[in-house]
Amino acid sequence: MHVTTQEIMHKTMHKAMHLKQRDGALDLLKWLALLSMVLDHLRYVGYSADWLYVPGRLAFPWFCLAMAANLARERTTTTGGQWRYLGWLLLFSAVSEVPYRMFIPHPDTLNVLPTLALGLLVVRGWQQPALASRLLAAGALVLAGIFSERLMFGFFGVLLPWVMLLVFRRPWYFGLLAGLVCLAANQWQVLYHAARLGNHAAIPAIAACLIAPWLGLFLLRHAKGVNPPPMRRWAYALYPVHFLILLALRQAIA
Repeated sequence: MHVTTQEIMHKTMHKAMHLKQRDGALDLLKWLALLSMVLDHLRYVGYSADWLYVPGRLAFPWFCLAMAANLARERTTTTGGQWRYLGWLLLFSAVSEVPYRMFIPHPDTLNVLPTLALGLLVVRGWQQPALASRLLAAGALVLAGIFSERLMFGFFGVLLPWVMLLVFRRPWYFGLLAGLVCLAANQWQVLYHAARLGNHAAIPAIAACLIAPWLGLFLLRHAKGVNPPPMRRWAYALYPVHFLILLALRQAIA
């Protein structure tokens, strides 16, 4: 059967377009995670809004799930793709630290991106059998253990992207197991103590931690028809920028 050059080019272009097709549900998850993070940080603008801590518990597990979803794709498990992913996380970890410390009063941890960067190394060590990848993953776990108190969401926060990858294609109830890791990353002892003292946000926050992975998985599996604006690499800049915007807002209403 004779195949013309035009037919070959058409098939190649069609395949390329198919590979570049966005996952609308994944973009929606990222936007919702960003919204949850902004709501959480609005607590520091100046008004009493402790209840925003509850939706804020959704942000980190949803960012971890978005990372797992990206890494679960065959085309992003290449060495080059994951190194670029790590590079962007490390770059904006450094860029974001000053705006983070300017906005958050008396921070006792680094910003969240170092936690995600270490989590990425753990996932990469799980996916790639190469010795270098396994050593980097082991090193990331050691660093997470030693500097757990300096990392936002601590040791369990570093583990959460890997746990999300493990449950990504499993039945929905595995998401509830990931919720236990999410709760551990959110200092469950502090939340439990606050709940015993009658804090009105503590029990809803515990519930949010437990169901956040399941809610994210449900959204990825059942929101296939949505088409939000794609969140590309420029979105990394939203993390430091949102601190500066909220800082300006706090100063304006002071």
